[in-house]
Amino acid sequence: MKGLILSGGKGTRLRPLTFTRAKQLIPIANKPNLFYVVENLAEAGITDIGVIISPETGQEIRSALGDGGRWKVRFSFIVQEAPLGLAHAVKTAAAFLGRDPFVMYLGDNLLSGGIRHLVQEYSRGQADSIVLLTPVDNPGQFGVAELDGEGKVVRLMEKPKDPPSNLALVGIYLFSPAVHEVIETLQPSWRGEYEITDAIQGLIDRGLRVSAKQVSGWWKDTGKPEDLLEANRLVLSQIARDIRGELSGSEVAGEVVVEAGARIVRSEVRGPAHIAAGALIEDAYVGPYTSIGRDAKVVRSEIEYSIVLDGTALQNLPRRIDASVIGQGVLVDGRAEGPKQSTLRLVLGDQSQVML
Repeated sequence: MKGLILSGGKGTRLRPLTFTRAKQLIPIANKPNLFYVVENLAEAGITDIGVIISPETGQEIRSALGDGGRWKVRFSFIVQEAPLGLAHAVKTAAAFLGRDPFVMYLGDNLLSGGIRHLVQEYSRGQADSIVLLTPVDNPGQFGVAELDGEGKVVRLMEKPKDPPSNLALVGIYLFSPAVHEVIETLQPSWRGEYEITDAIQGLIDRGLRVSAKQVSGWWKDTGKPEDLLEANRLVLSQIARDIRGELSGSEVAGEVVVEAGARIVRSEVRGPAHIAAGALIEDAYVGPYTSIGRDAKVVRSEIEYSIVLDGTALQNLPRRIDASVIGQGVLVDGRAEGPKQSTLRLVLGDQSQVML
């Protein structure tokens, strides 16, 4: 079985962060989202992986992933010239996929528990496709599945106005090579895209079995800033305490990772939190569900439930930062005497400067 990771797209819902980086490389708990996807595939025994990239961010994706040696996998990078839909991405990768079954995994999705169980289920040969579903409150914003009494998918709809169920498609799919024949017959949807839901419906219409499994843990599509923060919270909630950096006159409580080379000076850190190598926390407070990137600084400031990327400096802030995503190399300087109780909420792209 092969893997196909979709890492194209423009990430418009995550601007300004995605003006300067691929959305799949925004870090969750100080690790790029895309790396979690590769780890899931490798853990399931899938080592031959195609990566769909766009002309705009493809080189960044290539550089980040390298040759795959760190995961003991092999990458084939495939350029999708225009974002014409998930089924179009599969068509673009047809030569790589050949006649092998494959897992398609959206590169900005996070899933707890991995996918080994899905690969094992497929290997039993009882389905031509397996889709992963999860109940949602707003099914009209997703591809939605309708199941029969045996749990078999009988109908799929993309962003329906009148959803037949609350079961949304998660961005992970297992396919037999039969899907290629269906994709060749597709026409663009009202959105102008070749929809993967139409391809799966085509399998059903041809009498092939499409099996559905529901997410047993959690799943996140990290397409918006609030989704990034929730994903960061979910991943941090699973970490274990590991203090390797320098602590000086500080209190570090709960499940906190402090990487070697990080320094925490006269500060308070309450977990779960992740402090990357080279970071400096000085005369500051870092609250739960916060990740501080490599060589970042939090000085005479307070922050919680936030993501701070590499090389950013937060200093002298008059108010606590909360529920914020702050890009790489940013300077937020308050030039004030000390933090107060009201909060700031920020989404800042790389190299921004904010003076308060």
